[in-house]
Amino acid sequence: MKIMPVTEPLLADWLQLRILLWPDHEDAHLLEMRQLLEQKHTLQVLSYNDQQQAIAMLEASIRYEYVNGTQTSPVAFLEGIYVLPEYRRSGVATTLVQQVEDWAKQFSCTEFASDAAIDNTISHAMHRALGFQETERVVYFKKKIS
Repeated sequence: MKIMPVTEPLLADWLQLRILLWPDHEDAHLLEMRQLLEQKHTLQVLSYNDQQQAIAMLEASIRYEYVNGTQTSPVAFLEGIYVLPEYRRSGVATTLVQQVEDWAKQFSCTEFASDAAIDNTISHAMHRALGFQETERVVYFKKKIS
């Protein structure tokens, strides 16, 4: 397995995996991806197998605003992670998460946070397997002002 930071020539591989993770946002991906590459407090990495196929992606950021369940600032934040199904439970996600932990040290982060939809039990299990602990559950509300 080879892990590489995303660069412009790797956008197609990143896009392919990003669409698998967030299929409802296909139109906005390329614009957002290019913006992320320009930000210095974000990390985007891809994992490749021995045949040079992109098998996983991870996006992380450094958040300075309050992050639910944390005590410090700044906080490393797992924005998204996707591993092709046939490569899951093989240590790929663990290796990618370790990359974020190592990267976040340069920003003096001592906490690493993430979130998942309340009904996404697969993500909850993955987070627990990666060493994350659930801190709280939140339901957001909105109301239109007329």
